[in-house]
Amino acid sequence: MTSSTAHAPQEQACYHCGLPVPAASYYPVRIQGEARLMCCPGCQAVAMAIVDGGLDSFYQFRTAANERPDAFGDSPALSAQRWAIYDLPEVQTEFVTPLTGNLKQANLLLEGITCAACSWLIETHLKKNPAVKSVTVNLTTHRCTVIWDDQTPLSDIFSALNTIGYVPRPATDDQQQQLIKKENRIALFRIGVAGFGTMQAMMVAVGMYTGATDFWLDFLRWLSMLVATPVVFFSAWPFFQAAWRSIQMRHLVMDVPVALAIGLAYLASVWATITSSGEVYFESVSMFTLFLLVGRYVELRARHRNRLAFGNLAQLMPLTACCLRVENGCEVEESTPIKTLQLGDLILVKAGDTFPCDGRVVAGESAVVEALLTGESQPITKRPGDLVIAGTLNNHSPLKVEVTALGAATQLSAIERLASQAADEKPQQVLSADRIARFFIARLLVVCAAVFAFWLWYRPEHALWVTLSVLVVTCPCALALAMPAALSAATANLRKRGFLVARGHVIETLNSVNRVIFDKTGTLTQGQFTLAEVRLFEATRESRDQLLGIAAALEAGSNHPLAVAFTPWQDAYKASGVKQTTAAGVEGEIDGVRYRLGTAGFASQLSNENTARELPLPDDQQIWLLLASEQQPLAWISVVDEVRPDAAALIASLKAKGIAVELLSGDQSGAVAQLARQLGIDEFIAGAKPGDKLSHLNQRQAAGDKVLMIGDGINDIPVLSGADVSVAMASASDLAQTRADAVLLNDRLAVLSDALEIARRTKRVIGQNLRYSLVYNLLALPLAAAGMIPPWLAAIGMTASSLVVIFNALRLMD
Repeated sequence: MTSSTAHAPQEQACYHCGLPVPAASYYPVRIQGEARLMCCPGCQAVAMAIVDGGLDSFYQFRTAANERPDAFGDSPALSAQRWAIYDLPEVQTEFVTPLTGNLKQANLLLEGITCAACSWLIETHLKKNPAVKSVTVNLTTHRCTVIWDDQTPLSDIFSALNTIGYVPRPATDDQQQQLIKKENRIALFRIGVAGFGTMQAMMVAVGMYTGATDFWLDFLRWLSMLVATPVVFFSAWPFFQAAWRSIQMRHLVMDVPVALAIGLAYLASVWATITSSGEVYFESVSMFTLFLLVGRYVELRARHRNRLAFGNLAQLMPLTACCLRVENGCEVEESTPIKTLQLGDLILVKAGDTFPCDGRVVAGESAVVEALLTGESQPITKRPGDLVIAGTLNNHSPLKVEVTALGAATQLSAIERLASQAADEKPQQVLSADRIARFFIARLLVVCAAVFAFWLWYRPEHALWVTLSVLVVTCPCALALAMPAALSAATANLRKRGFLVARGHVIETLNSVNRVIFDKTGTLTQGQFTLAEVRLFEATRESRDQLLGIAAALEAGSNHPLAVAFTPWQDAYKASGVKQTTAAGVEGEIDGVRYRLGTAGFASQLSNENTARELPLPDDQQIWLLLASEQQPLAWISVVDEVRPDAAALIASLKAKGIAVELLSGDQSGAVAQLARQLGIDEFIAGAKPGDKLSHLNQRQAAGDKVLMIGDGINDIPVLSGADVSVAMASASDLAQTRADAVLLNDRLAVLSDALEIARRTKRVIGQNLRYSLVYNLLALPLAAAGMIPPWLAAIGMTASSLVVIFNALRLMD
């Protein structure tokens, strides 16, 4: 549709954004059978896109006008040019995460979200694109998570969002910081307006309550209304928005009684001012709005502090890296933006610099501080071949590093995503508290109606302010904050210690754990195997070094901890057609001959001889692997793994707490029994396959046990997924870490004992908070209903109860 010479009425408001429609313009859109006028082609284009998509009911349910689209909104060509930059892989590294297959996840921040109907519109509109598999919108944070098939350009999704009036931007740490600063600035502005209005209203109230009559009394009332109105319509506006939204969604929240109290007191005071009758409560309205906002601001700052407790990538990561290039046979240092780095590039990280990416040390030796990730303040020595992590600090000497991961693919980004995931999940305890709060609010409104009716009959002049006091003083803010505040503080404390909570239920479930099941290799042991002994069979023609070279070739592409023991012999042979069998071994072909390395049963199946099965293991003190060819078994190879230094102390600590301990390992050697005896573990199972582990776990759960499972390997994934709460070691595979409920970042097992203790402390603090909030409400309600608490004191009481709960929860940070 195009502009014509027809004119819209001078005072007509745009149906989309609410701005005045210019007198000389005419941009109509038919919505639900009626022509609606828009102020510009941009609003017309957005409205038409919504209607053409069959989503015109959006306008029926929205609670606020939308933002006016920018110049790109009315030009598909310009829009495509604008968003094309987000199709570049180097740009996507900041906010896009690769998933399985062709799927990717984009984390976005959206401008223009005003109400719950906006999230419905966004999700419904994007899901019409067949490439979009999942869309979630967080109305509070304005974050949008999109999972899509990357065969479709991401710019199409950006353009689709812009088409319906929501400007997308990457949800990077920098953008998140801007959003936090904006939220903080607006909160302070609202407090400032409320503070100024309260001071002026209190000064005016002094004159009203000290003998002003007739003309001066009316004048002071009007003056008081003048200073209180910005407080109500600006400072208190978030309370009204939240209350109206919750009523629309049929989901009562604490802001409902607060909004009722402020709104009714203000309207009654306005009526009293206009009619020169009754009492006015402008100073009370202003005062408890101020106190409520101060309490909310303290809560906001605590939430921001917990959100940033782990640090953010925008502050941790340097903007440039020292890239090493070879020119004319000489190595040249070149300052390069991080965004232009490529996998395999060689960089130089000098002493005192932060590692800009994940990498492998190529040359040099230095101490690296990984306290950011592990909570361990002692530097860790890094030598050639060791891995370094983005965001950690090089402490002593320069290191040459080969880039292995960038941006969203780094371990730091993965950990940040897990932390965000945990923050978004609500534990069952918190959901229960929400339900209690809703139940409480519904009953509170009934009580308020009864109190108002009684006072209207008993003393009508006091009915309004007594009801307002009841509404405010008994608002269950403290009850609703009791659990989230404690869980948030405990999560931040655990993160500082190197225990990353990745699921919302972890702290809650740790309180009920009565059995801990450990994997062996890489969990109770270091997982860094070394070669101990090689025993050749009599018929073997190859030498010891030749056999080790064959074994190393088979293990060359494996991530299994056992493969590390053969690293010194990896260059002797090259294997082809390598196949790995979980919990059994590896098979491959070298110079036309097939070999197997692994358990006796697995390796001997390759040859026609089964004598290897009948041979006893050389001893039961080490892990023995059999190397066999198609013709015969060739050698027994033993490897040893050191026990973690704090394993024994952890087992003793768990037993002292009355928690049963069990060892469940896929290792078939006698090393399992030896380790169990060494650590004092009475129950152990060796040679357990992934399915066996899961079956055993299910049996324990069926018997009534709450099980904590700790593992690190791919073969532990099923049992980690099935446990009541699961912990993956820092050295665990990426898949194991994503399936676990928590990740032990520093490999210090003693942190598990700390986690159990903090979970118990959290339970006590939650109990204290709940008892305090319930006792407060039970005591405050009859006092307020009896008319003994004025509205301003009710606001102080409600705010104080919330602050007590928050500060009590913050004790868990220590």
